[in-house]
Amino acid sequence: MASQRQIRVGDVPIGGGAPVAVQTMTKTETANVAETLAQIRRVAEAGADLVRCAVPRDDDVQALKTIVRESPIPIIADIHFNHTLAIKAIEAGAHCIRINPGNIGGPEKVAEVVATAKRHDVPIRVGVNSGSLPKHLRDLEYSDPVEALVRAAVETVELMERLDFDQFKVSMKSTSVPNTIASNRRLSERIPYPLHLGITEAGTKYTGSLKSAVGLGTLLADGIGDTVRISLSTFHAEEEVKVAWEILKALKLREKGPVLIACPTCGRLQFDMDSVVAEVERRLEAYEDPIEVSVLGCAVNGIGEARHADFGITGAKDAGMIFSKGEPLKKVPTDQLVDELFKEIDRYYASGKTVVRDEREVAEATQWLSENEDLSAMTPERLAAIEKEKAEAEAQAAAAPPEGGRLVDESSSPTAGRRFTRTGG
Repeated sequence: MASQRQIRVGDVPIGGGAPVAVQTMTKTETANVAETLAQIRRVAEAGADLVRCAVPRDDDVQALKTIVRESPIPIIADIHFNHTLAIKAIEAGAHCIRINPGNIGGPEKVAEVVATAKRHDVPIRVGVNSGSLPKHLRDLEYSDPVEALVRAAVETVELMERLDFDQFKVSMKSTSVPNTIASNRRLSERIPYPLHLGITEAGTKYTGSLKSAVGLGTLLADGIGDTVRISLSTFHAEEEVKVAWEILKALKLREKGPVLIACPTCGRLQFDMDSVVAEVERRLEAYEDPIEVSVLGCAVNGIGEARHADFGITGAKDAGMIFSKGEPLKKVPTDQLVDELFKEIDRYYASGKTVVRDEREVAEATQWLSENEDLSAMTPERLAAIEKEKAEAEAQAAAAPPEGGRLVDESSSPTAGRRFTRTGG
């Protein structure tokens, strides 16, 4: 279930129905202010709502003062083991801190951190990881790792409540995708506080993105999760942000920039679609609107499968076609498909988001499509048409009275000879 409570990290609302926030973490040494701020600006441009910075030393706390002041997005200070650093980070202006009560030194030291957070009106993210569970849950971790995670999280929530503090969000992460899904589902039914989602130590850009998409996507589709962070083994934090946005866009939870649709290619392909798709994707990065663009490798299925796309291209060996909302726009040489596509997109924006059509070019494109389309291919549109015709025929047959005008065939009825007629009286 969705979280009921809401907190604010800087000016970003978390939980309580707010849009799912995208978070990442800087890969630089926080004490290196110039490099850290440069990376923060890159992730902000990529779409990060929040960014976390590691604060393992006093030098990082000192740097935090400048970083918080100059950052375009709220800063979360990531603290482990040393509760005094958490207090100093709050005093340095961090918009939020992240602590793991299991490794910060015990309830008394957590209480000191919470007291400081209250004075400065700073929220806390309390985290539970499968690799750092409290000692008393270690045996349970082997027999029921999901319940061990949930119990550790609930104990943390209960500690916050005993300290009369409700400005917090909870993260519960595992390297196991099934355990992350199961534990967060279970926890979401037991607490009203915002949940931060992630697959910890997910892996490389390829494997980590897939694991995160499966784990986080499943939970988000269930309505669980208020912030997300994709954990990838990369020094380019903006890559994590891009993956997070693709997950949110795929689930229609948030919109940001264009959506690219591309067919998977097959033996019918007659041009270098892989390079075309890559170029289209690269050039679409310059557009902020959530426009949908489709790239089809051939005309065998027509353009029905991409009928919803704002713009698209489909190609053959020597020529291709640009279309909009399923309707042909113009035929162009294959080597000019991408350039002409973006000319049409730019013309669309220049005309106030109106598709500009040249009737001669439309006619030429329509003729090209009719010559290249496989009329025997079972596209979704053709299958739908066949089903519709069949349903209409069955409906007509059912409505027509049987031969002889009788609605009931007495000879085949088990009540033959025992029917009666109702009369008014």
